[in-house]
Amino acid sequence: MISSTAADVSAALAAVADPGAVDARARFFGAQPGGYGEGDRFLGVSVPDQRRVARRFAGLELPEIHGLLTTGAHEERLTALFILVLRFAKADEAGRAEIIELYLANTAAVNNWDLVDSSAFQLLGEWLVDRDRAVLDELAGSRSLWERRIAIIATLAFIRRGDPGWTLRLADKLVDDPHDLIHKAVGWMLREVGIRDRDAELRWLVRHQKTMPRTMLRYAIEKFEPELRRAFLTGTA
Repeated sequence: MISSTAADVSAALAAVADPGAVDARARFFGAQPGGYGEGDRFLGVSVPDQRRVARRFAGLELPEIHGLLTTGAHEERLTALFILVLRFAKADEAGRAEIIELYLANTAAVNNWDLVDSSAFQLLGEWLVDRDRAVLDELAGSRSLWERRIAIIATLAFIRRGDPGWTLRLADKLVDDPHDLIHKAVGWMLREVGIRDRDAELRWLVRHQKTMPRTMLRYAIEKFEPELRRAFLTGTA
């Protein structure tokens, strides 16, 4: 049996690409000059189509995934991450370790919010559930916007197990971050904490509500009752 290659995945994506969607996708992901995704290339492939291609090539070997992840257009990189997530779910301990090693060595290729959000908690977060999590402190302190986002989004794996501690710890580190995409990510994770442990989220918000970025606050309180949401927005909570 002939093994699939990165070129096969690229061909499969090209077959379902819509060139007419390229410009809109580039704008949506900030690829314009000066944007957070400046210089990225797009094929015009929808996420559902990328997921279908990923399932088709779920057995792609790690060296081929690495090539796709490090040299591919945006959709090729996202498809590579989808494949990694599929492989990780079925891999043994050694196989998962190899996947995480590849992931952490190539965070420069995980360089937009959809790439981060489709891989950070599914891979790194799941790996760290019962392991030392010091790498998250390192990533949260990185100069890379995307590594900082990887750190906070990875904690969703812990939140879903009733463990909000690292989310709140990293939120403390990132509360003064200058980038809007970190504000949104931290606010999202705080909201997820609150869905499961409202008191823990409230304690954090009461400490930071007067100085935290407005976007972060709005994301964090999105699920609150109107009266409580209004109290936080007016600083009277």
